[in-house]
Amino acid sequence: MIKGRKKILIIFLAIFLIASFTFQNSKKIKAVESGDVVNEISDLDKQIDLKKKEIENLQKKAEVYKKNIEQKKLEALSLGNQIAILDNQIVKIGLDIEATEKRIEQIGLEIKSLEFQIKEKEDKIADYKTKLADLLSILYRSSQKNYLEILILNNSFSEFFDQIQYLEELQIELQSLLNQVKELKAELNEKKIKKEAKKQEEENAKKELEQEKSSLEEKMVAKAALLEQTLSSEKEFQNLLIELRYEQEKIDSEIAYLERKIREKLAESDRAFFEGISGNVILSWPVDPSRGITAYFHDPDYPFRYIFEHPAIDIRAPQGTPILASAPGYVARAKDAGMGYSYIMIIHNSGISTVYGHVSKILVQEDTYVIRGQTIGLSGGMPGTPGAGRLSTGPHLHFEVRLNGIPVNPLDYLP
Repeated sequence: MIKGRKKILIIFLAIFLIASFTFQNSKKIKAVESGDVVNEISDLDKQIDLKKKEIENLQKKAEVYKKNIEQKKLEALSLGNQIAILDNQIVKIGLDIEATEKRIEQIGLEIKSLEFQIKEKEDKIADYKTKLADLLSILYRSSQKNYLEILILNNSFSEFFDQIQYLEELQIELQSLLNQVKELKAELNEKKIKKEAKKQEEENAKKELEQEKSSLEEKMVAKAALLEQTLSSEKEFQNLLIELRYEQEKIDSEIAYLERKIREKLAESDRAFFEGISGNVILSWPVDPSRGITAYFHDPDYPFRYIFEHPAIDIRAPQGTPILASAPGYVARAKDAGMGYSYIMIIHNSGISTVYGHVSKILVQEDTYVIRGQTIGLSGGMPGTPGAGRLSTGPHLHFEVRLNGIPVNPLDYLP
């Protein structure tokens, strides 16, 4: 009998030692893996800090060129001055592009770091779940015995109470593990949300980069066009100014006159149409704005501000993009100027009118009505193409909003 008990005890000890060795070995492997993850995260953090410093240095350099541009704007208008402004803008945008590229790299590193952190949390949760399963198994087996059985199986009250205390400690450990799993899951969810936010930030930065590259190209085209039209001559530059100002004043006068006369006509004969669309005018985007706005209303960085204040917004759009009517209205003007500046003007209710400039192809006729979203023409703006005129640096739509004939900020009327 005694020999049998000894045999059972030896077997039990052997199992215990094997299990203990396996558990300790598993802990060592996990500790090594955990250490590797921590090292990876630490290395990524160092790379992220380095990118931040590089971006800061580029932003400081860009700020110098921004100040140069502001200074040049205060100087007397001349060809050399305008070329200097464009040169500074070109360099500044180049630095902005480099900084944005570094920011995209930084965001990529941050996403990678979050992925390691997510993996670390997931591994811990899996480990804790294994421990929970083991504890639950022990507690389940123990729950199959009542206190009387435990008392009978133990040789003394001391062993009985030790057994009861052991079960209570297991329950406490079980609750502790459950709380830790709950906290880890909350942290894991937070890391996943941060990762998705970083991915969106990365996408936005990539769009910003494309817009900056397009802006750089436009400034270079503007410089080339200015040099070509003036033949690098100050005299030719001053002559060009006179011509362009005259053309712009002529277009503004034509639009103002047409609007006044046509509103008088509509008030008498076509009142029913506008009564059907009474109320405040809500405008829709004439082209998709997601590619960015290249120049804003009265934009101080507008490359031809030395001729006139920019009375519109320029919306970047590929050559030949369908232009949609922003609201129901009457086509007052659809001017095809050949290789000059072509535009469409639509009269709406409540004193609002819209002008669509640099139109490469006109698809509506004057003295007709259009509905919201109707295709009225195709966009242009590519230098040297029909409808672009001389004041264009790349494909876009020039979009004006006028209130009682006076240009106002279109962004105040768009969603």
